[in-house]
Amino acid sequence: MAGLALAGQAALITGGGSGIGLASARHLLRDGASVILAGRGQERLDAAVADLQAEAPAGADVRSVVCDVAREDDVVAAVAAAKAATGALQLCVASAGTGTLGPVIAMPTEQWDQVLGINLTGAFFTLKHSGDAMVRAGGGAFVGISSIAAPLTHRYMAAYCVSKAGLEALVRTAADELGRAGVRVNAVRPGIVPTELAAPLEQDPDVLADYLAQMPISRTGTVDDVGALVRFLLGPESSWITGQCIGVDGGHHLRRGPDIEHWARAMYGDDVVDGRLG
Repeated sequence: MAGLALAGQAALITGGGSGIGLASARHLLRDGASVILAGRGQERLDAAVADLQAEAPAGADVRSVVCDVAREDDVVAAVAAAKAATGALQLCVASAGTGTLGPVIAMPTEQWDQVLGINLTGAFFTLKHSGDAMVRAGGGAFVGISSIAAPLTHRYMAAYCVSKAGLEALVRTAADELGRAGVRVNAVRPGIVPTELAAPLEQDPDVLADYLAQMPISRTGTVDDVGALVRFLLGPESSWITGQCIGVDGGHHLRRGPDIEHWARAMYGDDVVDGRLG
C-alpha cells in the first residue's frame, strides 16, 4: 500500500454501478481507497464490483449496497455500510442522477418531482449523512456531480437545470459550514459524456452536432475525464480547495446550451412550444 495516496480511506459512490460513478470509483480504487458502490439495481452493482475487484490493489476493498438516494433511510444504510469497510467514511461522490424533457408550462408535476427528488434531495441526503460521518471521522471530502446545465440554460430541461443549480448552491453552503471540521465540499460540471442518461442526446445526429459546435475542444467527454477530476478533488492534492464547481466540458460553458427544440415540438406540440395556448 506504500505510495497509494488514499490507502486506508473509504469512499461511498452513489450511482456507482455505471457511468461517471463507476469511473470515479475506479480512479479512487487505483490510489488505494476502499470503494462502496451504491445504486438501485443489484445486478448492475454485482457486475461493477466484479469488474473493480479484478484491479483492486492489496488492502483495498470493493463492496456494494442497494440504495435509492431519494429515500433517506436507504442513504443512512449506505453510509453505515461504507463506514463498515474501514471503520470510518472519509470520501463521498454523489453521482446518482436522472433527467426529463418538457417545456416549463407543460411539464408533468410527477416528472419534476422525480428529477428534483433524485438529483437534489438525493444529493442532500447523501451530503447530510456522509458529511456527518466525515465530521465524526475528523475530516473528509465530498464531490457532487453537477452539469453544464447548472450555469447554462438548457431549454426544455428546466427540472434538470434547477436540480443541478440547487446542487451547486448546496455544495457551496455545505463547504462554508463544514470547513471548520476539516470537510471539503466541491462539485464537477461535466459536459456531454457517453452515459446511459446522455444516450438520447448522443444518438440524435443533429443534437450531437449542435453540442459539438458549442465546444472549443470539439469532442464528447469520457467518464474518465470526469473521474480523474473527481479523484483530484477528493485527494490530498486539493487540500485547499473547497466550495468550487469546476467544469470539465471542452469549454462548452463559454457558449450556450443544446438545441433540442425539435424534441419538444414532437412531444408537446407547436402550440405549447410557441406559447399559443389561448
